[in-house]
Amino acid sequence: MRVTLDLNLKHLHALVAVHHHGGISAAVPHVNLSQPALTQAIARLETQLDAPLFDRQPGGMAPTEAARLLVPRIERALAYIAHGVRGARRTQRLPAMPAVERHVTLPQLRALAAVDSAGSFTLAASRAGLSQPAIYRAVHDLAAAIGIPLTVRRGKTVQPTPAATRMLRPVRLALSELAAGVDDLASLRTEQGGRVTLGVMPLARAILLPQVLARFARAHQGASVNVIEGPYAELLGDLREGSLDLLIGAMRDRLPVRDIAQEGLFDDNPVIVARSGHPLARAGGFAFPQLLHYPWVIAATGAPVRARWEHMFRQHGHEPPRLRIECGSVLITRGLLLEDDWLTLMSRDQFVIERRAGLLIEIGSAGDDLRRRIGLTTRADWHPTRLQQAFVATFRQVCAERSGDAQDDWPFRYPAAR
Repeated sequence: MRVTLDLNLKHLHALVAVHHHGGISAAVPHVNLSQPALTQAIARLETQLDAPLFDRQPGGMAPTEAARLLVPRIERALAYIAHGVRGARRTQRLPAMPAVERHVTLPQLRALAAVDSAGSFTLAASRAGLSQPAIYRAVHDLAAAIGIPLTVRRGKTVQPTPAATRMLRPVRLALSELAAGVDDLASLRTEQGGRVTLGVMPLARAILLPQVLARFARAHQGASVNVIEGPYAELLGDLREGSLDLLIGAMRDRLPVRDIAQEGLFDDNPVIVARSGHPLARAGGFAFPQLLHYPWVIAATGAPVRARWEHMFRQHGHEPPRLRIECGSVLITRGLLLEDDWLTLMSRDQFVIERRAGLLIEIGSAGDDLRRRIGLTTRADWHPTRLQQAFVATFRQVCAERSGDAQDDWPFRYPAAR
Protein backbone atom coordinates (compact mmCIF):
# COMPACT_ATOMS: atom_id res chain seq x y z
CA MET A 1 0.00 0.00 0.00
CA ARG A 2 1.30 3.49 -0.83
CA VAL A 3 0.36 6.95 0.35
CA THR A 4 -2.39 8.19 -1.96
CA LEU A 5 -2.95 11.69 -3.30
CA ASP A 6 -6.17 12.15 -1.33
CA LEU A 7 -4.54 12.08 2.12
CA ASN A 8 -5.19 15.46 3.68
CA LEU A 9 -2.45 17.32 5.54
CA LYS A 10 -5.04 19.03 7.72
CA HIS A 11 -6.28 15.62 8.79
CA LEU A 12 -2.73 14.57 9.61
CA HIS A 13 -2.29 17.69 11.75
CA ALA A 14 -5.58 16.77 13.44
CA LEU A 15 -4.39 13.23 14.16
CA VAL A 16 -1.24 14.55 15.84
CA ALA A 17 -3.28 16.98 17.95
CA VAL A 18 -5.75 14.33 19.13
CA HIS A 19 -2.86 11.99 19.92
CA HIS A 20 -1.05 14.59 22.02
CA HIS A 21 -4.10 15.98 23.83
CA GLY A 22 -5.90 12.72 24.44
CA GLY A 23 -9.26 13.47 22.85
CA ILE A 24 -11.31 15.38 20.32
CA SER A 25 -12.51 18.12 22.68
CA ALA A 26 -9.04 18.77 24.08
CA ALA A 27 -7.56 18.97 20.57
CA VAL A 28 -10.12 21.40 19.08
CA PRO A 29 -8.40 24.59 20.35
CA HIS A 30 -5.16 23.50 18.66
CA VAL A 31 -6.52 22.86 15.15
CA ASN A 32 -8.55 24.98 12.78
CA LEU A 33 -11.48 22.55 12.79
CA SER A 34 -14.75 22.27 14.66
CA GLN A 35 -15.37 19.28 16.89
CA PRO A 36 -17.61 17.53 14.30
CA ALA A 37 -15.08 18.25 11.56
CA LEU A 38 -12.25 16.93 13.72
CA THR A 39 -14.21 13.77 14.45
CA GLN A 40 -14.85 13.30 10.74
CA ALA A 41 -11.18 13.91 9.94
CA ILE A 42 -10.05 11.09 12.24
CA ALA A 43 -12.73 8.77 10.90
CA ARG A 44 -11.69 9.60 7.34
CA LEU A 45 -8.06 8.77 8.09
CA GLU A 46 -9.01 5.47 9.71
CA THR A 47 -10.95 4.57 6.58
CA GLN A 48 -8.15 5.55 4.24
CA LEU A 49 -5.48 3.77 6.24
CA ASP A 50 -7.70 0.77 6.99
CA ALA A 51 -6.67 0.85 10.64
CA PRO A 52 -8.26 2.04 13.89
CA LEU A 53 -6.18 4.88 15.29
CA PHE A 54 -7.85 5.35 18.67
CA ASP A 55 -9.80 3.34 21.21
CA ARG A 56 -12.80 5.50 22.15
CA GLN A 57 -13.19 5.49 25.93
CA PRO A 58 -15.31 7.53 28.37
CA GLY A 59 -12.21 9.30 29.66
CA GLY A 60 -10.76 10.14 26.26
CA MET A 61 -9.17 8.48 23.23
CA ALA A 62 -6.29 6.07 23.69
CA PRO A 63 -3.99 5.64 20.67
CA THR A 64 -3.80 2.20 19.12
CA GLU A 65 -0.53 0.59 18.06
CA ALA A 66 -1.22 1.88 14.56
CA ALA A 67 -1.36 5.47 15.83
CA ARG A 68 1.79 5.00 17.90
CA LEU A 69 3.61 3.83 14.79
CA LEU A 70 2.18 6.49 12.49
CA VAL A 71 2.19 9.69 14.55
CA PRO A 72 6.00 10.03 14.91
CA ARG A 73 6.35 9.69 11.13
CA ILE A 74 3.63 12.26 10.54
CA GLU A 75 5.38 14.66 12.92
CA ARG A 76 8.65 14.23 11.06
CA ALA A 77 6.91 14.67 7.72
CA LEU A 78 5.16 17.85 8.86
CA ALA A 79 8.44 19.20 10.22
CA TYR A 80 10.15 18.53 6.87
CA ILE A 81 7.35 20.34 5.02
CA ALA A 82 7.51 23.31 7.37
CA HIS A 83 11.30 23.47 7.02
CA GLY A 84 11.09 23.29 3.23
CA VAL A 85 8.38 25.91 2.82
CA ARG A 86 9.95 28.36 5.24
CA GLY A 87 13.38 27.84 3.69
CA ALA A 88 11.97 28.54 0.24
CA ARG A 89 10.45 31.80 1.44
CA ARG A 90 13.74 32.81 3.06
CA THR A 91 15.51 32.50 -0.30
CA GLN A 92 13.20 35.28 -1.51
CA ARG A 93 13.86 37.34 1.65
CA LEU A 94 10.16 37.30 2.44
CA PRO A 95 8.92 37.99 5.96
CA ALA A 96 7.98 35.05 8.12
CA MET A 97 4.38 33.92 7.70
CA PRO A 98 3.08 31.97 10.72
CA ALA A 99 2.04 28.41 9.84
CA VAL A 100 2.39 29.04 6.11
CA GLU A 101 2.90 25.31 5.61
CA ARG A 102 -0.71 24.73 6.73
CA HIS A 103 -1.85 26.21 3.42
CA VAL A 104 -0.29 23.54 1.21
CA THR A 105 -1.58 20.08 0.27
CA LEU A 106 0.04 16.74 -0.44
CA PRO A 107 -1.15 16.70 -4.08
CA GLN A 108 0.52 20.08 -4.60
CA LEU A 109 3.80 18.87 -3.12
CA ARG A 110 3.70 15.66 -5.15
CA ALA A 111 3.01 17.66 -8.29
CA LEU A 112 6.05 19.89 -7.72
CA ALA A 113 8.28 16.86 -7.14
CA ALA A 114 6.90 15.19 -10.26
CA VAL A 115 7.51 18.24 -12.46
CA ASP A 116 11.05 18.56 -11.13
CA SER A 117 11.78 14.90 -11.96
CA ALA A 118 10.11 14.98 -15.38
CA GLY A 119 11.20 18.40 -16.59
CA SER A 120 7.76 19.19 -18.02
CA PHE A 121 4.15 19.38 -16.93
CA THR A 122 3.06 17.00 -19.68
CA LEU A 123 5.52 14.24 -18.82
CA ALA A 124 4.88 14.68 -15.09
CA ALA A 125 1.14 14.31 -15.70
CA SER A 126 1.69 11.19 -17.79
CA ARG A 127 3.83 9.55 -15.13
CA ALA A 128 1.39 10.46 -12.36
CA GLY A 129 -1.67 9.34 -14.30
CA LEU A 130 -3.21 12.81 -14.12
CA SER A 131 -4.16 15.45 -16.65
CA GLN A 132 -1.66 18.14 -17.58
CA PRO A 133 -4.00 20.92 -16.38
CA ALA A 134 -4.34 19.20 -13.01
CA ILE A 135 -0.55 19.07 -12.51
CA TYR A 136 -0.14 22.65 -13.70
CA ARG A 137 -2.91 23.90 -11.42
CA ALA A 138 -1.48 22.05 -8.40
CA VAL A 139 1.96 23.64 -8.84
CA HIS A 140 0.42 27.06 -9.53
CA ASP A 141 -1.77 26.81 -6.40
CA LEU A 142 1.25 25.77 -4.31
CA ALA A 143 3.20 28.80 -5.51
CA ALA A 144 0.26 31.05 -4.66
CA ALA A 145 -0.15 29.47 -1.22
CA ILE A 146 3.43 30.11 -0.14
CA GLY A 147 3.88 33.32 -2.11
CA ILE A 148 6.88 32.48 -4.31
CA PRO A 149 7.41 31.36 -7.93
CA LEU A 150 8.32 27.68 -8.14
CA THR A 151 8.97 26.92 -11.81
CA VAL A 152 10.56 28.64 -14.77
CA ARG A 153 10.51 27.60 -18.41
CA ARG A 154 13.86 27.22 -20.14
CA GLY A 155 13.50 26.23 -23.75
CA LYS A 156 11.34 23.13 -23.88
CA THR A 157 11.85 22.21 -20.23
CA VAL A 158 10.32 23.38 -16.97
CA GLN A 159 12.84 23.77 -14.16
CA PRO A 160 12.46 24.60 -10.47
CA THR A 161 13.40 28.05 -9.27
CA PRO A 162 16.15 28.30 -6.62
CA ALA A 163 13.43 28.62 -3.99
CA ALA A 164 11.73 25.44 -5.21
CA THR A 165 15.06 23.62 -5.28
CA ARG A 166 15.57 24.61 -1.65
CA MET A 167 12.18 23.15 -0.82
CA LEU A 168 12.27 19.93 -2.83
CA ARG A 169 14.57 17.78 -0.70
CA PRO A 170 12.60 18.32 2.54
CA VAL A 171 9.38 17.73 0.59
CA ARG A 172 10.66 14.43 -0.79
CA LEU A 173 11.82 13.38 2.68
CA ALA A 174 8.34 14.19 4.00
CA LEU A 175 6.71 12.06 1.31
CA SER A 176 9.15 9.26 2.11
CA GLU A 177 8.28 9.43 5.83
CA LEU A 178 4.56 9.18 5.08
CA ALA A 179 5.13 6.26 2.72
CA ALA A 180 7.18 4.53 5.43
CA GLY A 181 4.39 5.11 7.93
CA VAL A 182 1.83 3.54 5.63
CA ASP A 183 4.18 0.60 5.03
CA ASP A 184 4.50 0.15 8.80
CA LEU A 185 0.71 -0.05 9.05
CA ALA A 186 0.59 -2.62 6.26
CA SER A 187 3.17 -4.80 8.01
CA LEU A 188 1.21 -4.43 11.25
CA ARG A 189 -1.83 -5.94 9.55
CA THR A 190 -0.20 -8.70 7.55
CA GLU A 191 3.20 -9.14 9.25
CA GLN A 192 4.57 -9.61 5.74
CA GLY A 193 3.97 -6.47 3.66
CA GLY A 194 6.16 -3.45 3.07
CA ARG A 195 9.05 -2.44 0.87
CA VAL A 196 12.78 -1.82 0.94
CA THR A 197 14.56 0.24 -1.73
CA LEU A 198 18.30 -0.28 -2.04
CA GLY A 199 21.02 1.62 -3.81
CA VAL A 200 23.78 -0.80 -4.76
CA MET A 201 27.35 -0.11 -5.77
CA PRO A 202 29.35 -2.58 -7.88
CA LEU A 203 31.22 -4.31 -5.08
CA ALA A 204 28.05 -5.64 -3.43
CA ARG A 205 26.30 -7.03 -6.49
CA ALA A 206 28.03 -10.27 -7.36
CA ILE A 207 27.76 -12.54 -4.32
CA LEU A 208 27.01 -10.59 -1.14
CA LEU A 209 23.71 -8.97 -2.10
CA PRO A 210 22.19 -12.06 -3.74
CA GLN A 211 22.87 -14.00 -0.53
CA VAL A 212 21.18 -11.31 1.55
CA LEU A 213 18.21 -11.00 -0.82
CA ALA A 214 17.64 -14.75 -0.98
CA ARG A 215 17.63 -15.11 2.80
CA PHE A 216 15.47 -12.04 3.31
CA ALA A 217 12.94 -13.14 0.66
CA ARG A 218 12.56 -16.55 2.31
CA ALA A 219 11.82 -14.94 5.68
CA HIS A 220 9.55 -12.14 4.35
CA GLN A 221 7.59 -13.56 1.45
CA GLY A 222 5.12 -10.67 1.25
CA ALA A 223 7.79 -7.97 1.13
CA SER A 224 9.04 -6.21 -1.99
CA VAL A 225 12.65 -5.16 -2.52
CA ASN A 226 13.66 -2.71 -5.23
CA VAL A 227 17.37 -2.75 -6.15
CA ILE A 228 18.74 0.35 -7.90
CA GLU A 229 22.22 0.32 -9.43
CA GLY A 230 24.17 3.44 -10.22
CA PRO A 231 27.23 5.59 -9.53
CA TYR A 232 27.83 6.64 -5.95
CA ALA A 233 27.10 10.34 -6.43
CA GLU A 234 23.73 9.66 -8.05
CA LEU A 235 22.72 7.07 -5.46
CA LEU A 236 23.79 9.37 -2.63
CA GLY A 237 21.54 12.12 -3.96
CA ASP A 238 18.59 9.73 -4.09
CA LEU A 239 19.33 8.52 -0.56
CA ARG A 240 19.40 12.05 0.82
CA GLU A 241 16.05 12.82 -0.82
CA GLY A 242 14.39 9.71 0.60
CA SER A 243 13.83 7.72 -2.61
CA LEU A 244 16.40 5.16 -1.41
CA ASP A 245 16.37 3.62 2.05
CA LEU A 246 20.04 2.69 2.19
CA LEU A 247 23.17 2.21 0.11
CA ILE A 248 25.24 -0.96 0.07
CA GLY A 249 28.86 -1.08 -1.01
CA ALA A 250 32.30 0.37 -0.42
CA MET A 251 32.36 3.12 2.18
CA ARG A 252 34.00 6.50 1.71
CA ASP A 253 37.02 7.35 3.83
CA ARG A 254 35.50 10.77 4.49
CA LEU A 255 31.81 11.51 4.57
CA PRO A 256 31.00 13.71 1.55
CA VAL A 257 28.09 15.35 3.41
CA ARG A 258 27.10 15.65 7.04
CA ASP A 259 23.59 14.22 6.90
CA ILE A 260 24.56 10.60 6.22
CA ALA A 261 25.95 7.82 8.39
CA GLN A 262 28.09 4.81 7.47
CA GLU A 263 28.29 1.41 9.18
CA GLY A 264 31.20 -0.79 8.20
CA LEU A 265 30.52 -4.52 8.29
CA PHE A 266 33.52 -6.27 6.75
CA ASP A 267 36.77 -5.62 4.92
CA ASP A 268 37.42 -6.49 1.31
CA ASN A 269 40.85 -6.92 -0.26
CA PRO A 270 41.05 -5.90 -3.90
CA VAL A 271 43.26 -8.24 -5.91
CA ILE A 272 44.99 -8.11 -9.30
CA VAL A 273 42.93 -9.98 -11.87
CA ALA A 274 43.76 -11.23 -15.36
CA ARG A 275 42.65 -13.90 -17.83
CA SER A 276 43.72 -17.43 -16.98
CA GLY A 277 46.25 -17.54 -19.83
CA HIS A 278 47.94 -14.25 -18.94
CA PRO A 279 51.77 -14.35 -19.14
CA LEU A 280 52.08 -13.32 -15.47
CA ALA A 281 49.76 -16.16 -14.49
CA ARG A 282 51.90 -18.68 -16.36
CA ALA A 283 55.08 -17.37 -14.78
CA GLY A 284 54.16 -18.68 -11.32
CA GLY A 285 55.60 -15.56 -9.73
CA PHE A 286 56.83 -12.17 -10.81
CA ALA A 287 58.39 -8.97 -9.58
CA PHE A 288 56.14 -5.98 -9.07
CA PRO A 289 57.74 -3.85 -11.85
CA GLN A 290 56.48 -6.38 -14.40
CA LEU A 291 52.98 -5.04 -13.79
CA LEU A 292 54.05 -1.90 -15.64
CA HIS A 293 54.49 -3.87 -18.87
CA TYR A 294 50.79 -4.71 -19.34
CA PRO A 295 47.71 -2.55 -20.01
CA TRP A 296 45.38 -1.76 -17.12
CA VAL A 297 41.67 -0.93 -17.06
CA ILE A 298 40.58 1.03 -13.97
CA ALA A 299 37.74 3.40 -13.11
CA ALA A 300 38.16 7.12 -13.71
CA THR A 301 39.70 9.55 -11.22
CA GLY A 302 37.44 10.04 -8.20
CA ALA A 303 36.49 6.39 -7.77
CA PRO A 304 37.93 4.76 -4.60
CA VAL A 305 39.44 1.91 -6.60
CA ARG A 306 41.35 4.40 -8.77
CA ALA A 307 42.97 6.02 -5.73
CA ARG A 308 43.90 2.61 -4.35
CA TRP A 309 45.36 1.51 -7.67
CA GLU A 310 47.53 4.62 -7.83
CA HIS A 311 48.61 4.10 -4.22
CA MET A 312 49.60 0.50 -4.98
CA PHE A 313 52.15 1.63 -7.55
CA ARG A 314 53.50 4.55 -5.55
CA GLN A 315 54.07 2.51 -2.43
CA HIS A 316 56.31 0.30 -4.56
CA GLY A 317 58.22 3.30 -5.85
CA HIS A 318 56.59 3.62 -9.29
CA GLU A 319 54.33 6.14 -10.93
CA PRO A 320 51.07 4.54 -12.13
CA PRO A 321 51.17 3.63 -15.83
CA ARG A 322 49.14 5.59 -18.36
CA LEU A 323 45.62 4.23 -18.67
CA ARG A 324 44.44 3.58 -22.20
CA ILE A 325 40.95 2.68 -21.00
CA GLU A 326 39.14 4.09 -17.95
CA CYS A 327 36.01 2.13 -17.08
CA GLY A 328 33.93 1.74 -13.95
CA SER A 329 31.70 -1.03 -15.34
CA VAL A 330 32.57 -4.41 -13.86
CA LEU A 331 30.77 -6.17 -16.71
CA ILE A 332 32.76 -4.37 -19.42
CA THR A 333 36.02 -4.76 -17.49
CA ARG A 334 35.54 -8.52 -17.16
CA GLY A 335 34.84 -8.77 -20.89
CA LEU A 336 37.96 -6.76 -21.72
CA LEU A 337 40.16 -8.98 -19.54
CA LEU A 338 39.02 -12.02 -21.50
CA GLU A 339 40.07 -10.43 -24.80
CA ASP A 340 43.76 -9.74 -24.14
CA ASP A 341 46.47 -9.32 -21.49
CA TRP A 342 44.68 -6.57 -19.54
CA LEU A 343 44.96 -6.25 -15.76
CA THR A 344 42.61 -4.72 -13.22
CA LEU A 345 41.84 -4.54 -9.51
CA MET A 346 38.68 -6.31 -8.34
CA SER A 347 37.06 -7.76 -5.30
CA ARG A 348 37.14 -11.54 -5.40
CA ASP A 349 33.35 -11.54 -5.41
CA GLN A 350 33.29 -9.54 -8.62
CA PHE A 351 34.82 -12.29 -10.74
CA VAL A 352 33.90 -15.40 -8.76
CA ILE A 353 31.81 -16.89 -11.57
CA GLU A 354 34.59 -16.40 -14.14
CA ARG A 355 37.11 -17.82 -11.67
CA ARG A 356 35.05 -20.94 -11.12
CA ALA A 357 34.74 -21.32 -14.87
CA GLY A 358 38.52 -21.04 -15.25
CA LEU A 359 38.32 -17.81 -17.27
CA LEU A 360 39.78 -15.23 -14.86
CA ILE A 361 42.25 -15.64 -12.04
CA GLU A 362 43.88 -13.68 -9.27
CA ILE A 363 47.54 -13.16 -10.03
CA GLY A 364 48.49 -11.12 -6.98
CA SER A 365 47.38 -9.19 -3.95
CA ALA A 366 47.04 -5.43 -4.04
CA GLY A 367 48.35 -5.23 -0.47
CA ASP A 368 46.72 -5.17 2.93
CA ASP A 369 46.68 -1.37 3.15
CA LEU A 370 44.38 -1.25 0.12
CA ARG A 371 41.57 -2.94 2.04
CA ARG A 372 38.14 -1.42 1.50
CA ARG A 373 35.52 -1.26 4.20
CA ILE A 374 32.15 -2.54 2.97
CA GLY A 375 28.90 -1.65 4.65
CA LEU A 376 25.73 0.41 4.78
CA THR A 377 25.16 4.09 4.20
CA THR A 378 21.96 5.69 5.47
CA ARG A 379 20.59 9.13 6.23
CA ALA A 380 21.75 10.22 9.65
CA ASP A 381 18.14 10.81 10.74
CA TRP A 382 16.75 7.64 9.12
CA HIS A 383 13.97 5.89 11.03
CA PRO A 384 13.60 2.47 9.37
CA THR A 385 10.33 0.62 9.19
CA ARG A 386 10.05 -2.78 10.81
CA LEU A 387 10.72 -4.43 7.48
CA GLN A 388 13.72 -2.22 6.80
CA GLN A 389 15.07 -3.08 10.25
CA ALA A 390 14.68 -6.76 9.38
CA PHE A 391 16.58 -6.27 6.13
CA VAL A 392 19.45 -4.51 7.90
CA ALA A 393 19.55 -7.32 10.48
CA THR A 394 19.74 -9.90 7.69
CA PHE A 395 22.51 -7.95 5.98
CA ARG A 396 24.50 -7.75 9.21
CA GLN A 397 24.06 -11.47 9.80
CA VAL A 398 25.30 -12.43 6.33
CA CYS A 399 28.28 -10.08 6.69
CA ALA A 400 29.14 -11.53 10.11
CA GLU A 401 29.12 -15.02 8.64
CA ARG A 402 31.25 -13.82 5.75
CA SER A 403 33.78 -12.20 8.07
CA GLY A 404 34.09 -15.50 9.89
CA ASP A 405 35.14 -17.28 6.71
CA ALA A 406 38.76 -17.40 5.58
CA GLN A 407 39.20 -14.59 3.09
CA ASP A 408 42.95 -14.70 2.53
CA ASP A 409 43.63 -18.38 1.74
CA TRP A 410 43.97 -17.82 -1.98
CA PRO A 411 47.14 -18.75 -3.92
CA PHE A 412 49.09 -16.52 -6.30
CA ARG A 413 51.08 -13.89 -4.49
CA TYR A 414 53.72 -11.86 -6.26
CA PRO A 415 57.04 -11.53 -4.50
CA ALA A 416 57.98 -8.29 -2.82
CA ALA A 417 59.54 -5.70 -5.09
CA ARG A 418 63.26 -6.16 -5.40
